[in-house]
Amino acid sequence: MKSKLLPLSLIALFAGPAIASDFPKKELTMTVNYGAGSNTDVASRIIASAMEKELGKSIVVENRAGALGTMAVSWLAKQAPDPHRVGVVTYATQAISPHLMKVGYTMDDFQWVCGFGRYLYGVAVRSDSPHKTINDLIAAAKKDKGVSFGGASTPNLIALLELGRITGAKFVQIPYNSGADVRAALLGGHIESMVQNPGDILPHVATGEMRMLASASPIRWPMAPDVPTLKDAGYPVEVDSWIGLGVRAGAPADAVKRLEDACLKGVKHPDAAEKLTNIGIVPVGLTGAQYRDALKSGYQKMGAAIKAANIPRISN
Repeated sequence: MKSKLLPLSLIALFAGPAIASDFPKKELTMTVNYGAGSNTDVASRIIASAMEKELGKSIVVENRAGALGTMAVSWLAKQAPDPHRVGVVTYATQAISPHLMKVGYTMDDFQWVCGFGRYLYGVAVRSDSPHKTINDLIAAAKKDKGVSFGGASTPNLIALLELGRITGAKFVQIPYNSGADVRAALLGGHIESMVQNPGDILPHVATGEMRMLASASPIRWPMAPDVPTLKDAGYPVEVDSWIGLGVRAGAPADAVKRLEDACLKGVKHPDAAEKLTNIGIVPVGLTGAQYRDALKSGYQKMGAAIKAANIPRISN
């Protein structure tokens, strides 16, 4: 019996999802989960610029701040699986926030593109603050109404809340949408302290407007080696966090791989690596699979830490 060839249109129909070998076909968007001017926003724009050179298409950065960085991630989880829409999905929103608040996503809602940076955290006050050391800050937080601090993401909250738990001090969190908002609040005298990134602290230390009391990271800051970590000061508290990219689950695998390659090559660009370092983010190059594993491991680790610290859930 003579075989019949199927028309190409039918072959394409039964072949499953189209191969995205010509990706990207158009301009891309990158949704950032914190406000404009925040450390995350600046880092995202740095990697977007580097990826543009690899992809040959422009990347438009848009900000969707709110709910401690989870609002944009929840939004991304509801979008169509289009690899032209990339989201900044931070460690905090995956490993920490789900233990503290209701979120509109799970890790399985995303395909992971890459991890490209490690955050550093520090405790700072205004330079005219009477608190000269972290011990001074803790002592003040044990009196009267405690000490106020600004927070725009969950790692920033955990540092002082856990410090308060183990010392009996009272740190009162005032929520903000971005690190830039927190920084402005501290400089304006609306809050007494903050836990933020180098880009929010070091320029103002240099101008004499702020004083950094401690690194809340597992390590001392390379750019401020004389400032002790909280552990150096005798307090078993540390905060670690990462920044990476994801797309809605279901996007063509080869398009996601193309994004991954662009991210990993982009973060190695000397210009991009230098700019990330200058804002206090350590450049890293994690594949999508490595970033997913880091998030899963972090979810377990942070869940145990939050439970041990008896940190209450946030109403939302």
